Amino acid sequence: MAKYKRILLKISGEALSDGRTNICGERVSAVAAQIGKIVSAGVQLGVVVGGGNIWRGRTSETMDRAVADDIGMLATVMNGLALSEALTSAGVDNRVVSSFAIDKVAQTCCLPEVNACLNEGKVVIFVGGTGSPYFSTDTAASLRACEIHADALVCLKAVDGLYDSDPNVNPAAKKYDVISYDKVIADNLKALDMTAIAMCREFGVTVIAIGKDEPDGVVRVLKGEKLGTIIK
Repeated sequence: MAKYKRILLKISGEALSDGRTNICGERVSAVAAQIGKIVSAGVQLGVVVGGGNIWRGRTSETMDRAVADDIGMLATVMNGLALSEALTSAGVDNRVVSSFAIDKVAQTCCLPEVNACLNEGKVVIFVGGTGSPYFSTDTAASLRACEIHADALVCLKAVDGLYDSDPNVNPAAKKYDVISYDKVIADNLKALDMTAIAMCREFGVTVIAIGKDEPDGVVRVLKGEKLGTIIK
């Protein structure tokens, strides 16, 4: 029995890349297989995919930030379509919905239809970020988690949880098992961007940050195993 009935899963674009190819078929299939296990556990699942394997708007140097972010939102569409195809191939029913009109490849997000799909057991892949520049896909994930009344927002991160400093720089960095929204914000810890954390705090969405390479990590968390960091 899964601990949570409905979750929003945030996957970084890097999870779909092998470092050589922006979208690696093998990596995408591996992510799809993990999602299949989550659905098999009886969990209703929404997914937000980042676009950092293709483009990061905030790192563009001379381009107007709004234009750079628009390109980033289009990158999430490509990733979402790749994930959708892999899920379909694995026999997992799914629907891609976009924050902006792009009708030839995805439906525009409509919450009643999204909730109907989730209730039917379909995986809903949200693409296009928030649909507006200056917001990260972390914020898009928190927004979608609130909109679908998710029990938790599960984020797959490069490290295995939230630390008081960068563990890649500081070997003595302390990992938190549980931490409050307020402390994350007060200490400016980089689990998610502050807008995302503030939104989850306001609407009471539990955030769980785990390592993206943890074997069956999401399934284990959903069954109650203590992994990563819980922000609540």
